[in-house]
Amino acid sequence: MDTVQKLVSGFSLDLGPLKEPLGFIRVLEWVFTIFAFATTGGYSGTSHFTVKCPAGTPEESSVEPVFGYPFRLPAHPYDIPTCNGTDVRTNYLQGDFSSSAEFFVCVGVFGFLYCTATLILYLGYQNVYRQTTRGPIVDLVLTAAFAFLWLVSSSAWGKGLTDVKWATNPEHLVESCQDVCQPGEFPSMGRLNASVIFGFLNMILWAGNCWFIYKETPFHKDPNPPATMEEGGPPEP
Repeated sequence: MDTVQKLVSGFSLDLGPLKEPLGFIRVLEWVFTIFAFATTGGYSGTSHFTVKCPAGTPEESSVEPVFGYPFRLPAHPYDIPTCNGTDVRTNYLQGDFSSSAEFFVCVGVFGFLYCTATLILYLGYQNVYRQTTRGPIVDLVLTAAFAFLWLVSSSAWGKGLTDVKWATNPEHLVESCQDVCQPGEFPSMGRLNASVIFGFLNMILWAGNCWFIYKETPFHKDPNPPATMEEGGPPEP
């Protein structure tokens, strides 16, 4: 309870850091991180192809295989009607791309939480952040780690998305029934394409922010230190 009271009493809202690159870039990271994992998680798409049987058999049938996050495609069976009019054949989409998709979303969620925590620190506990060298150093290490994770996860998810596109391509799906099947509309992937773009934008933002955090650490030396009396500077008051 005492710790909570100290945190509440020590909170002092100051929007000044938002006018500096350190705080402004962190806000951009917060926004782009939300876009990254939100455009991937919860996605649902549908592929299309048609079954056209010879004359004298049942009419044309539309088949719509459904898939979505986390892209364990075999978990989504779909039925292909046969031309005898009574039976259906159950097929499954092929490929499990959940590891890269879930890794990407996980990095996004943890990045969002870290951005939220550091924004509270910047805006409410700026004096605590600058009081010791530990805060900026830890911030620098974690920001650099997230920049690396964004690079790895975005690359992995970009490859996974390419595989998802191939596995759900109607032209690929009709290969098992080329004699009676015709490919239809390709599933909409604009949202997933945007997720990969947001991933790499996050990598650039987090990597670039390392420089501004580095300037807050003791490792950064002022190129123009104040002159002393021995160097001809004005005497200290």
